[in-house]
Amino acid sequence: MASTAPPGCNKDLDPDYYLLCDTTQAWGIVLETLATAGIVATISFMVLLLIFICKVQDNTKRSMIPIYFLFLVGTLGIFSLTFAFIIKLNERTGPTRFFLFGVLFALCFSCLLTHAFNLVKLVRGKAPFGCLVLLVCAIGLALVQVIIAIEYVVIIAARQNKNFATMIPEQRNMDFVMLLIYVLFLIALTFLVSMFTFCGTYKGWVRHGAHIYVTLLFSIAIWVVWITMLMRGNPELKKQPLWDDPVISIALVSNGWVFLMMYMVPEFCFLTSPHKPEDYPPENYSCKPKLIKKSFGVENEAYIKEEITTGNNGDPLYIPHSAHFQMEMLEHQKEFSIPRPKAHASPYQDYNGGQGTK
Repeated sequence: MASTAPPGCNKDLDPDYYLLCDTTQAWGIVLETLATAGIVATISFMVLLLIFICKVQDNTKRSMIPIYFLFLVGTLGIFSLTFAFIIKLNERTGPTRFFLFGVLFALCFSCLLTHAFNLVKLVRGKAPFGCLVLLVCAIGLALVQVIIAIEYVVIIAARQNKNFATMIPEQRNMDFVMLLIYVLFLIALTFLVSMFTFCGTYKGWVRHGAHIYVTLLFSIAIWVVWITMLMRGNPELKKQPLWDDPVISIALVSNGWVFLMMYMVPEFCFLTSPHKPEDYPPENYSCKPKLIKKSFGVENEAYIKEEITTGNNGDPLYIPHSAHFQMEMLEHQKEFSIPRPKAHASPYQDYNGGQGTK
């Protein structure tokens, strides 16, 4: 082992870890550096997220903080999983690759899908989902991929005594992609729902939908490229399995940075930005009765002509309380008054008490 250690590596190092320090194959060192920087950046976002909880003024935005934190946990795992693909495939890294790759991406895309569903209601001024409901939905969607991965790794691999390192590369890559069908479904569904967030009147929430849309657009491009290279490109170029691990590692690092730069950085900016009443509805907007809201101006154009008439000199005259039906002009008639009772003359008016006149 001392004579075969590549430049940059310790002579006592296990050959499975040579790509972490081999200077002749720089892709391992480059991806290792980018993954480490991603881990540091993700942990920094998680710490800042805990600090900004008290500074968020909008309760609707504050309810999304657990989803952001869960999304960052998945992103942290994606950057960390890159080392399992830089290290040589063996009995320890094989199950880790097959299990965690789909689970971590399912967790991230489930958070994006939950956020998109919440935005579909917010852009239309409807009441958002509660914090607990959002968290349960995100975790529930990710648990489906957990069940699928456990079924493959435990039932198929363990019971049939298959070693991932000794499997045929074509079959191993085929199984790897087949395990990600549910993740591909989440990607397509999230991309579709994110487009519905643009159909709303409140531009503040539409901006959040644009973050998800752009993130999914770049993620789809990354996934199409790495799956195509893994299934078709590498065999045609006669680089299989030499290029299999670099292709997947590049996909992990690039998609992790897309999650941070295209989604988390803009979300952090809007999370702590001042509240704009013209872009966001009031927090109790959906609880107000719509029929007794104060309105300005004439709401029904049918009453405009009935409320506007002309005066004697031809100038328009506004009648604020006009009847909806047409009134007939009545002829002027004699005015009558109610007769009032009159006091009669008293019969004793000229009585002088029985004394005659002198």
